[in-house]
Amino acid sequence: MVLVTENAKPPIAKITDFDKFRYQREKELKKQRQQKTADQKRVQISPREGAHDLGFKLKRLEGFLQDGNKVEIQMTLRGREKGMKDFAKEKFTEFIDRIETPYKLTREIKPGGRGLTALIEPK
Repeated sequence: MVLVTENAKPPIAKITDFDKFRYQREKELKKQRQQKTADQKRVQISPREGAHDLGFKLKRLEGFLQDGNKVEIQMTLRGREKGMKDFAKEKFTEFIDRIETPYKLTREIKPGGRGLTALIEPK
């Protein structure tokens, strides 16, 4: 016997397989968690990328912003690039300055993981 809703008067219960009920409940909770993170997108850039590649990623980023998604910009640093964090931060700010769609910087540029990250959202 599984309690379906306890707020109803009288409380509703039904006889069913508890494992099946638990599986369905976990499945619903997992689906709800996925929907909450769906409005955040990620764009990965590198300090050694060419202008055309950055332009392509910039168009994708602006598309995400126009759709109303938050966008996490992540710059990955590898090897000796980790020693040139000033250069990488300069490249990162140049990339952010090229964004034409109105946005608000939610999380400032900060080191995290393998490089630098920032979070922006549409105004």
